[in-house]
Amino acid sequence: MSEFPAFPPGFVFGAATASYQIEGAAQEDGRGPSIWDTYSHTPGKTDGGDTGDVACDHYHRYPEDIALIRDLGVDSYRFSVAWPRIQPDGSGPANRKGLDFYSRLVDSLLEAGIEPAATLYHWDLPQALEDRGGWRVRDTAERFGEYTSIVAEHLGDRVPRWITLNEPWCSAFLGYSVGRHAPGAKEGTGALAAAHHLLVGHGLAMKALRAAGVREAGITLNLDRNVPATESDADLAAVVRADTQHNLVWTEPILGGRYPATDEVTWGELITAQDFRREGDLELISQPLDFLGINYYRPIVVAAAPYREADPALRVATDNRYTETDYPGVRHTAMGWPVVPESFTDLLTALKETYGDALPPVHITENGSAEFDTVDPDGAVHDTDRVSYLHSHLTALKAAMDAGVDVRGYYVWSLLDNFEWALGYAKRFGIIRVDYDTQERTPKDSYRWYQQLIAAHRS
Repeated sequence: MSEFPAFPPGFVFGAATASYQIEGAAQEDGRGPSIWDTYSHTPGKTDGGDTGDVACDHYHRYPEDIALIRDLGVDSYRFSVAWPRIQPDGSGPANRKGLDFYSRLVDSLLEAGIEPAATLYHWDLPQALEDRGGWRVRDTAERFGEYTSIVAEHLGDRVPRWITLNEPWCSAFLGYSVGRHAPGAKEGTGALAAAHHLLVGHGLAMKALRAAGVREAGITLNLDRNVPATESDADLAAVVRADTQHNLVWTEPILGGRYPATDEVTWGELITAQDFRREGDLELISQPLDFLGINYYRPIVVAAAPYREADPALRVATDNRYTETDYPGVRHTAMGWPVVPESFTDLLTALKETYGDALPPVHITENGSAEFDTVDPDGAVHDTDRVSYLHSHLTALKAAMDAGVDVRGYYVWSLLDNFEWALGYAKRFGIIRVDYDTQERTPKDSYRWYQQLIAAHRS
């Protein structure tokens, strides 16, 4: 392995997690049910019938986890707040015990010399709000703004960096179109309405964060580098539709103050018949960001394909006349994702070329890989492929910075092995192994490698 890539002074190194994936304590201290509680307890929805009821038991073991974060040497720890812990039904007064948990977590991080970074929504919508329409309806966005005010008022004096939404693409399209994430819906216009109302919710949350006087506020998007399977006109046109669905539906309103020029060619009647966009929404959505969070994992190879459903009335929002094909000739992770670090550079430089000065400073809020770790008889955990992935992608990140992209920080995903949504506990992304039977934590080789990178950066 070559020497570590060199980053400028002040660059933030961090690690990230999410509430439902690690906390457990699903029915303790007044927490209400989320859509992921409902979904994971529905037979056949998750691999092995796994749920987040216990997960990594972080709710009870957070002091141990903070000690591991401190020893890792990161500058910042990104966690998410579980909305159902704060408002069990998604509205009304705050649950004090929920607020107290996050207050203890934040204070413990600060005592350990670690900067907290809070994500307000990492997919665990209160089930009561889903029962009233979920993200399909504007009321959920308005409730999100109120929830943000509660959390920011309570923690805003101690948490300097705030993220409104994590990967709204997954919430809108995996949740309301593909049906592979909670709430498990398969819809057309409903998914597009969800995407828009998530953006409205982001705008309302930004207003609440500004009112609370927080230092930095932004949003995290999982942007994809979509590449054509061939240079045919059909595949090139398919990439435009894929870019619209994965990227432009978010970046155009947030960074450009406009809806994608390609949304009609992408969604046809599903978007032209919509009535969920209102006057003033773009101004709300496009409020200036202090930073843009980007989650990146792999490129997507796109090929043209016919509609899977000919009838627009039955068509889901992700049925856009393209299919994802394999990326040949490269290693794939345990998720089956191709490892192409140069596409990380390309994604970031293309974003800068597209939006110029409208692109705020960037934080890479997630990057990492699920791998097939090896556990020795003495308990040591070896993950050479993950170390290689992290090294190559941090090198690619530095190349984008050298090309002029203003990147201020990097958060590895994930601190801990955890509940990987519909895949249950079958995939491990952590730099710390979790034995789910005993809850024992074991730092992997990747933890030591990242620890050494950070130490070298500071020397």
